[in-house]
Amino acid sequence: MELCVISSINPVHSSSTRRLGSRRLFQSDSLFLSRDGCSLLRFHGRLKKPIKPLELSCAAKKIGSGGGGVRRSAASTKAAPAVEPSVKEDKLPAELQVKETQAPNSSVKLSVEVPAVVCEDCYQRVLTEFMKMAKVPGFRPGKRVPENIIVGFVGRPYVLRATVESILKRTLPHAMESVTGKALKDSIQIVSSFPEMEKAYSQLRTLSYEVVVDVVPELKWNPENGYKDMKVVVELGDEIDAKKACERQLRQKYKSLGALKIVTDRGLQVGDLAVIDISATTIDEDGSTGEAIPDAESKGFHFDTEEGNRLLPGFLDSILGIELASQSHSRLCFLNHGSKKVSVASVLSSLDLPTLDDSLADKLLPGCTTLKEVEETLTKRCQEMEEEAKEQATDNAILEQIRKMVEVEIPQSLFEEQGRQFYGARLLEIQGNMKLTEDQLASLSSQKSVNEFLETQRESITNIIKQNLAVGDIFKRENLEFSTDELVKEVENSVTEFKKHKQEYDEERVKDQVQEILEGAKVLEWLKERAEIQYITR
Repeated sequence: MELCVISSINPVHSSSTRRLGSRRLFQSDSLFLSRDGCSLLRFHGRLKKPIKPLELSCAAKKIGSGGGGVRRSAASTKAAPAVEPSVKEDKLPAELQVKETQAPNSSVKLSVEVPAVVCEDCYQRVLTEFMKMAKVPGFRPGKRVPENIIVGFVGRPYVLRATVESILKRTLPHAMESVTGKALKDSIQIVSSFPEMEKAYSQLRTLSYEVVVDVVPELKWNPENGYKDMKVVVELGDEIDAKKACERQLRQKYKSLGALKIVTDRGLQVGDLAVIDISATTIDEDGSTGEAIPDAESKGFHFDTEEGNRLLPGFLDSILGIELASQSHSRLCFLNHGSKKVSVASVLSSLDLPTLDDSLADKLLPGCTTLKEVEETLTKRCQEMEEEAKEQATDNAILEQIRKMVEVEIPQSLFEEQGRQFYGARLLEIQGNMKLTEDQLASLSSQKSVNEFLETQRESITNIIKQNLAVGDIFKRENLEFSTDELVKEVENSVTEFKKHKQEYDEERVKDQVQEILEGAKVLEWLKERAEIQYITR
């Protein structure tokens, strides 16, 4: 028996679907029912989907990291079609009474009253379905069974529940007609209590319920059209300087040729390499040591002190001076989950480096014969990287400026979806740096971890959504467009990447993502042509 959520208006593959055997489940805040409306499966609270760290679209990574700079996630603000064609064909015996009320965070509350004649029609349909399914003694399968007998055979409570489900499943799409073109996909919640609805129907033979749905948010620009003649100041850090980046890369390659030797007569200092074991515990409110965090443990981790605090801010300073086989205890903010007590045990190594001359050229950079050629090749690469970084910094500065110009209420469903995408990207980064095991990855993908992330990163997530909404609004206001060929090409490239990495994907969702990314690239190009941009080095 296939299951579908009663509060889903558009049951298609989406980011909120998950599979359970041969059944397809959809996100909801209330319950699930079968296609025939005869079986009940209730869920209390929002059904959360697990995080997949590879969920960040290949399209977003490909297009967003280059000339565009905008990464529009799957948290789309496009409205779902509120009424399916099949719904329009299902004529109700009487009109529903629907009252629409504005609710916070760009949502709408619908108060729905279902007439008795509609409830009775659903009741008769449920009885007919039970007659088809039930094997009532004395009656051939599929034949008409008197109402009192079929109700007694199935059980009155089960018939009532199935009827309420059938009423909701059948009337909800009609009730949603008033928000056609505005409702966000997978954001619909039936907020009325099912037991109360069941009790009311059993007594009155009518039904009333309330639905809350997120709608496409409306933007207000302050000042109006302020994005058309912006003055943008872009701050550039010295870390993107091509000369310094070249020197850093050459130093790293040179160090990789050195021979390690154990240090026993001093503590850790900058320039050393350390093989460290890391463990962490929580810190209780009174400052005492709490529970161990198994997923934060790492043994045999190779740490280059010249990389500074890139692994974790404050980490290097906390372990400088540690000696061979000794331990260091520090309080650090770990993985954006608050303060944690981090313990480190280490083995120290210093480098015995060879003479830096032309004989090392090919080892430093295959194909090169002299140090000068190595430096020239690295310099060219770093200059390209500097230009890309400068362009990215420009994009970021423009996006930040237009974000400050918009006032908008963020729908909760949009916030959660964007946050999950953001967290998935963060897991990719962590996994690349720390080589997480499957168990560690599963733990970091838990709903508890996701909720903590959403809270700690609420401001950042909200800002990203505002940027995306501003970009989308400018694209429409200025009638910008891109060619169909561009869209088709990028979708094909993204699908190829998904297949290459054997990742599941939904082609329609990929298309939506690519379209939003292309929109972002066009908007940034349009804004840069009209903005006055000044670069300063901090």
